Amino acid sequence: MKNDVFVIGVDFGTDSVRALVVNARTGQEAGSAVHYYPRWKQGLYCDAALQQYRQHPLDYLEGLEQSIKAALQQCPAGTAQQVKGISVDTTGSTPVAVDAQGTPLALLPGFEENPNAMFVLWKDHTANEEAALINEVAHANGTDYTKYCGGIYSSEWFWAKILHVVRTDAAVREKAVSWVEHCDWIPAVLTGNNQVATLLRGRCAAGHKAMWHAAWEGLPPGSFLQKLDPLLGKYDKMFTDTVVATVPAGTISAEWAARLGIPADTVIGTGAFDAHMGAVGAGIQPYALCRVIGTSTCDILMAPLEEAGHLFVKGICGQVDGSVVPGMLGLEAGQSAYGDVYAWLRRFIMQPLYAIMKEEEEQLAMAESKLLAYLAEQAEQLPLTPNDPLALDWFNGRRTPDANHTVTSAVVGLHLGIDAVQMFRALVEATAFGARSIVERFVKEGVPIHEVLALGGVSKKSGYAMQVLADVLDRPIKIVRSEHACALGAAMFAAVCAGIYPNVTAAQEAMSSGFEHTWHPQPEKVKYYANRYTKFLELGAFTEKFYA
Repeated sequence: MKNDVFVIGVDFGTDSVRALVVNARTGQEAGSAVHYYPRWKQGLYCDAALQQYRQHPLDYLEGLEQSIKAALQQCPAGTAQQVKGISVDTTGSTPVAVDAQGTPLALLPGFEENPNAMFVLWKDHTANEEAALINEVAHANGTDYTKYCGGIYSSEWFWAKILHVVRTDAAVREKAVSWVEHCDWIPAVLTGNNQVATLLRGRCAAGHKAMWHAAWEGLPPGSFLQKLDPLLGKYDKMFTDTVVATVPAGTISAEWAARLGIPADTVIGTGAFDAHMGAVGAGIQPYALCRVIGTSTCDILMAPLEEAGHLFVKGICGQVDGSVVPGMLGLEAGQSAYGDVYAWLRRFIMQPLYAIMKEEEEQLAMAESKLLAYLAEQAEQLPLTPNDPLALDWFNGRRTPDANHTVTSAVVGLHLGIDAVQMFRALVEATAFGARSIVERFVKEGVPIHEVLALGGVSKKSGYAMQVLADVLDRPIKIVRSEHACALGAAMFAAVCAGIYPNVTAAQEAMSSGFEHTWHPQPEKVKYYANRYTKFLELGAFTEKFYA
């Protein structure tokens, strides 16, 4: 134990935050704990019908403290005093309005219950109109500030969300001095940086979501923001410089060192998005497509700058120098709903039962917990026929390729013989077809894919979904062994920030978990799915034209 050093990776997800304590010498996971956001779990500040999803900063602060403490309690005695670094990843784009001290407005008197003063979660689509305006202005004339964001700006991203809030809430508009991404705010909290002017901005979030780029020396200029709306004028100089995630944000504050029971010289790393750090935790190498599969997916790929830096990949979520690994071009794509699609079917089946069988709630909850596994087991036994139901994966709009969050899903081929198992299979196929459209876009745009890695809840829990994905892509799918790959990636960055390793590659070599299984395509099913994929594209084109 005396030669061991430990680092902590903190992964802020959609529903919960996980802390992972890792032995930086061996990669052994010493302890982990999850804290579910209580306000989010109650559905507070959200309205699914409006596609409004907000999270209170207290959920994050409470989760940060409770998850780290609980994870350290699982470790051998003395581990806490050997912690050298902490890094965090978060969902994104998840910005919040702050005052001059960098305090989210929801933590100030008078704003505690105002959803517009809270973090606007990545999946919030209330800014669809604002995103359309950004695209219109960006493509009209002059410099196209979306060209490094795939050429289409999304309502899931930084400026669209800001514009929507300042247009609809005068109190927040007047009080907000700046806006900060979740992954930038947590390091500021841990280091005690209480001035928004000195808060470090991560390259990952700024480049992929805020249209930051060195080509125009930072954020889009004030002239562009003024064309969008004069209300954005006060934010044209929010920040200029960005840093990659191997740059320390500072050392832990005395307050947080005492709260967590760790050394006062613990280094705090700069934050980044969960998928990007998760790809590092998965062991990503150049031209490996890393699928981070949870409620949605993020597909992360990196390529050497000298080979891909000249490309402008259309319809993705950005290409950013150093957003995954310093010195590499990081490219992001993804699907706005993946696990959420299966969860929708589960709710669709179970909600009426809960309403009419209230006295059987415990038994129903047990049945619900087994439902998706049952559907997968049964779906695997079904024969493949040409007239099977066919669905689109656009339950939360389309992230990539070619972002459009006004589109909705569609299902065709229904008749009185269709049951829940066949519907489940159609949804699994839809999510796989959506993944194939992303792979094909990268390849078409000149970015080869040498292998496909998968991590996250669905990849570990549903062998059926992963087998279908392998068949649809006609590529092997390598499943990352660690159940906490995003937090593990954050821990790797913490080890670099703390000086334990000189770079990310060295940290990966020492701390990687490897792979637990590879799903190989089944040749007898590949042709069937290729034909189905063609129909999927036709259904998508029809639906987008007539029902968007």
